[in-house]
Amino acid sequence: MKIEQRFLKYVSFPTMSDETSETVPSTQKQLALSRYIRDELISLGLCDVELDDMGYLYATLPSNTEKETVTLGLIAHVDTSDACADAPIVTNTVLYQGSDICLNSEKNIFLSRNEYPALDNYVGDHLIVTDGTTLLGADDKAGICAIVSALEKIIKSGDPHGTVRICLTPDEEIGRGADHFDVERFAADYAYTVDGGALGEIEYENFNAASAIAEFCGVSIHPGSAKDKMKNAQLMAMDFNALLPKDQIPAMTEGYEGFFHLCDMSGDCEKAKLIYIIRDHDKLKFDEKKALFSSCADAINEKYGNGCCSVTIKDSYYNMKEIIDDHMYTVERAVSAMKAVGVEPKIIPIRGGTDGARLSFMGLPCPNICTGGENFHSRFEFLSVESLYKVVDIVERLVLDLAREDK
Repeated sequence: MKIEQRFLKYVSFPTMSDETSETVPSTQKQLALSRYIRDELISLGLCDVELDDMGYLYATLPSNTEKETVTLGLIAHVDTSDACADAPIVTNTVLYQGSDICLNSEKNIFLSRNEYPALDNYVGDHLIVTDGTTLLGADDKAGICAIVSALEKIIKSGDPHGTVRICLTPDEEIGRGADHFDVERFAADYAYTVDGGALGEIEYENFNAASAIAEFCGVSIHPGSAKDKMKNAQLMAMDFNALLPKDQIPAMTEGYEGFFHLCDMSGDCEKAKLIYIIRDHDKLKFDEKKALFSSCADAINEKYGNGCCSVTIKDSYYNMKEIIDDHMYTVERAVSAMKAVGVEPKIIPIRGGTDGARLSFMGLPCPNICTGGENFHSRFEFLSVESLYKVVDIVERLVLDLAREDK
């Protein structure tokens, strides 16, 4: 099977996770893809292939060399974001020649160079896109495809390599991908999540992250007799959001700059709720943001009365740089593998998170490497076929290099 055909097969499975679900995995449809890949891994000849009850798919490529080597882990996730629809995914492969791409003529949907200038990097590439009504799912089915395809190449070649452990996780997009990851069972010395973006990216810095909820309790009364009696919870919520820094939002930040992101809002006069995520690479600034969020609640209570506003803040994950700084060989080996296959490494911070962040703090150093996709969590997501092939080469090289390295 060609690599791009494998990818297209994977994206034919809708696998959106569900943050409101209390099951593990959060959606049963993730298991359909995991079962398919389980059978594929068995047919390729991998060992210890097991899909557990919580949707974690483990497998092993045993060492075929007498040399004692480290054990490398390769990790990707099967679920996709709920930012937009995951079905029905209609794909198209276009040879990009530098102009806007018509995704859907009926609905007049275009992938525009003006809006997505990174397209200029792909002139002459074959880009896999959707019809503009769903995401593509390259995040992270391109990562899965790269891992499986690289292992297939290695098995067929018979080239010497060390032991490789694989795990495909559920629910990464809702922050639960590492919840039931068994690091001891995985038994790798270090790992990579293949869950990044454009070709060449290596990431070992990510946001410190928290979820935050602000809830408002008002008093409803007939508006005709509301003077000095009504307390509108929705207006409290608007006042609360206005107290947060207006320039610290995703649309106005980049690089290492953190933000408050209002994800959801609901309410009426009596009750209202705002749901945010808080992000910053710098731990001190992260703590300051959480403190500011809490102080906004104090200001609302001072204005409207005690008990009108309450906040709940829960840390989600932390910047893995704190751990990887002591394991920089993981980054250096990724750089070396990329250069060996003709890819220019680009070490950049993640403006988001990855399973690798939590896993690093759980004792498994785990930087993140590219998949070749762009515009994740979007109807305008695309994947370069040529980049995907190069990612396969990178993963293959990481595995083969095990036999060349000292433990």
